[in-house]
Amino acid sequence: MRTTLMQPVGSISDSANPREVTHPLRLVVLNEIPEDAVLRRQWNELVVRVDQPQVFYTYEWSLAVQRAYSTTLHPLVFLAYDEKELLCGVAALATGPDDRASFLCATTGDYCDFLSLPEHKRAFVRLVLAELRKCHRRMVTLTNLPADSTTVAALHEASQLNGYHSFARTAYICAQVSLDKLERKGPNKKPVLPGKKMVRRSLAAMGKEFPVRLDHARTWDDICPLLIDFADAHVARFQATGRTSHLARPERRLFLSELGKLLCERGWVVLTRMMSGEKTLAWNYGFQFDGAWFWYQPTFDNSLEKYSPGFCLLAKIVEEAADNTPMRVVDLGLGAEEYKERFANQSRETLYITLRASIAQHVREILWYRAAAAIKMSPNLEAGIRKAISRFAG
Repeated sequence: MRTTLMQPVGSISDSANPREVTHPLRLVVLNEIPEDAVLRRQWNELVVRVDQPQVFYTYEWSLAVQRAYSTTLHPLVFLAYDEKELLCGVAALATGPDDRASFLCATTGDYCDFLSLPEHKRAFVRLVLAELRKCHRRMVTLTNLPADSTTVAALHEASQLNGYHSFARTAYICAQVSLDKLERKGPNKKPVLPGKKMVRRSLAAMGKEFPVRLDHARTWDDICPLLIDFADAHVARFQATGRTSHLARPERRLFLSELGKLLCERGWVVLTRMMSGEKTLAWNYGFQFDGAWFWYQPTFDNSLEKYSPGFCLLAKIVEEAADNTPMRVVDLGLGAEEYKERFANQSRETLYITLRASIAQHVREILWYRAAAAIKMSPNLEAGIRKAISRFAG
């Protein structure tokens, strides 16, 4: 562990935000996440206090990533403490083979962010970027940062102060189902969901022998025996469409296993199966956290594709969530699949932000991005370029 004492930051006279604190922050830099009960408690207490808490921000999530991806990712975690020695900032980053810094959970978390309360955010982000520059990190990539996070403006300001050039573009538009916005009809006020007739026919067809039901595994003793079948079904589903599932990789399976062990202790993970008798029709490895039910890793029995079992499972999850008072939203996460759009009644944008020390690389990135965007807007131009490339390659 490496500790860096920083100077006081901000003041009433030079702060653009009257709520910004004027006390010094102490920055601690960790090269690994210790399995420490005190840090776990303080980290998670901070998570639930930030705007729009996410399960992806928790201590358990970062620890699971560290355990599963230790051969390729090297944690670079920043902790900020206030004048009372209370944890007030967490930035879980990592360095890879190319030595650039990125979010530790970028390849596993639907949302990633710098965690702190609003009054500390600008100061904390400035300190982190200053430390990155001191460590000669000439490029930082921040994927899946929510566009509505206060971190976005803080990064823009801190980049200029620390010699970085920042560029932000849309990463994903995450579909969500706001349960308060659902139309409800009938004496029981049941939610009106898309494909109602199709779902009813499919459930009847899949449940000829036994009624279709949802089964929720929440403890590690219940989840562990199901993971192999779940992962195998996910791999088979991707193979059927000519793709390779990331669950074909042992480190991804290890990650889900370690994550399940850790989150079960807090009651945040739920492996849902849609079943008929003892036969599993579809799965969702998901989470219930702070009023949100996450549609994170779904799959289904490939032999049942004609009945749209994944769509049916999602319909039943939304229906169940709508009857669960603490639930506010079903978050459908990354990926712009058509079926998600049918359910969604709101969305959340995430950004891909790069910070570069080199102005030449910064300008080159912007030009490439704008050129690619222009090509996509012109099918004829794109076709011409592809033809030219093909002719050249031939």
